[in-house]
Amino acid sequence: MKKDERAIRHDPFEIEQREWKQRQTKERLKQLLTIASPIFLLLLWEFLSRTGAIDIRFFPPPSAIIGTFFGMISSGEMASHIGVSLYRIFAGFLLGVIPGVIIGLLMGLYSPIRHFMSPIVMALMPIPTLALMPIIIILLGIGDLSKVVTIAGSVFFPVVINTVAGVINIDSIYLDVAKNYGASKWDFFWKIALPGALPVMLEGIQMGQAIALLTIVAAEMMGATSGIGYLIWTSYKAFLLQEMYVGLILISFFGYLFSLLLRGIQKKLLPWR
Repeated sequence: MKKDERAIRHDPFEIEQREWKQRQTKERLKQLLTIASPIFLLLLWEFLSRTGAIDIRFFPPPSAIIGTFFGMISSGEMASHIGVSLYRIFAGFLLGVIPGVIIGLLMGLYSPIRHFMSPIVMALMPIPTLALMPIIIILLGIGDLSKVVTIAGSVFFPVVINTVAGVINIDSIYLDVAKNYGASKWDFFWKIALPGALPVMLEGIQMGQAIALLTIVAAEMMGATSGIGYLIWTSYKAFLLQEMYVGLILISFFGYLFSLLLRGIQKKLLPWR
């Protein structure tokens, strides 16, 4: 029996199974901790509000905020704000990411384009897009287009910079092999530059989605008649803090959701990472 037990303990299949179970347990623990932290924060907030440790005029309990949220949903007010903001975020995000990736790949691959574009990118990047909002509103009005362009401008620069860095950091051996085998410019672009730059590029896109959420709130505060940012600003001015917190929590939720979606896409595209 002891020999059989030792054989089982040293069986490669059994060892692999134990390691797989340990990895699964660790993954479940990580997922549990990820869910537990926001729940803990909300419970602590609720407790402090109910016990009077914090002023409920400025920090209403989460249960009251949730009640306000469902009241706004039932009235139809919330759906319009969410729909408008999501449209602006997605449109601006795509309008910033697609040109950012293409220009970043061209700048990384071709030195003349990089030298031509770098001064323009470096000169415009430090200027906050929101600082240009008055000019954008003058040119495009206070409709959706001005918000979309503002978000696109904010997203464009981190995507360009990260894409260029990703292409430049591709191991030269891949570029030499492609040249030696007579790869066309099309193959060079899609089969060498894009996959090679993808890890760093996706980090830039991840940063871009966070910037898009920051920008939409500020843009809708400055010149809009709808959207989550508009809801936050008008609720603050009217001292309707429960409605204001609803808007803030919605932005936080969408930021977390978009981050998870992009991380999922990254795992699919880059399973080795």
